[in-house]
Amino acid sequence: MSVIYEVEHITRYRYAKPVTFGPHKAVFLPRGNYSGRLLSYSLDLNVPARVHWVSDTLSNNVAVIEVNEPAEELCVTCRFQGEHFGTRSIEDFPLDPRANEVPVQYTPDEWTDLAVYLRPHAEDPDGSVAAWAKRFVKGDQDVTSDVLSRIMNTIRDTFTYRSRDEEGTQPPGETLRLKSGTCRDYAWLMIETLRRLGFACRFVSGYLYDSALDGGDVGMTGSGATHAWLQVYLPGAGWLVYDPTNRITEGFDLIAVAIARHPAQAVPLAGSWFGDADDYLGMEVSVAVRKLGSLPEFA
Repeated sequence: MSVIYEVEHITRYRYAKPVTFGPHKAVFLPRGNYSGRLLSYSLDLNVPARVHWVSDTLSNNVAVIEVNEPAEELCVTCRFQGEHFGTRSIEDFPLDPRANEVPVQYTPDEWTDLAVYLRPHAEDPDGSVAAWAKRFVKGDQDVTSDVLSRIMNTIRDTFTYRSRDEEGTQPPGETLRLKSGTCRDYAWLMIETLRRLGFACRFVSGYLYDSALDGGDVGMTGSGATHAWLQVYLPGAGWLVYDPTNRITEGFDLIAVAIARHPAQAVPLAGSWFGDADDYLGMEVSVAVRKLGSLPEFA
């Protein structure tokens, strides 16, 4: 089965008087791979602008926007439809024996390819993240699936989700100290924890489908905005999905847009403007993810 979905992502910046804009980069469109395909898309602005598309170093689809005239408001609207074939969990794959226990044994070629995802990126000045990571490994080795589940469940069950208006992602040590954060904070903490246990992990930004928005019973944390989770590379299975915010490891709810070594590489919309500091009045973001229908599996 596959699901046909539609996403509308509107970002609006407001200013007290007309300001000029530097280049902006937008990462809104899903990556094409075995899990889905893009059917149609549009990117519209409320002011004259030049838009061209590039593929970044990680093969994410990036729109480069050059705004041509000053404005009191900048509104960027992306709409697209796609087909999603779903993601499968670790239980659906026969892991290579060298991936069954921690530490996972990567081949020399895998080490070369995965080096940027294996190396911790965030600083851990007091060693709290490393110490926390060790709690999830009993003895020198442990079953990989159990370690992954314990970390995800601990974040989901013992941390408090708190949305905030400030841009950016908390350092993993801060999320651990506060026992709270956003989906980006949760994903980043789990990534940096797993990297300290020898797992190759990458940050994923995208969208979350919430059936409650279409009249369903289940309500998801973090819906109505961009969402973040992570992928873990396990030999035999490849990149597997883990969403510690909603405890999702499979299904059709997560629509991946960008992958990155760290969260700053996967900001949906970023750019500059020129004016007085107090000209900036704020930003509003509206995201809607709708399921349009489903298609049966081909025989």
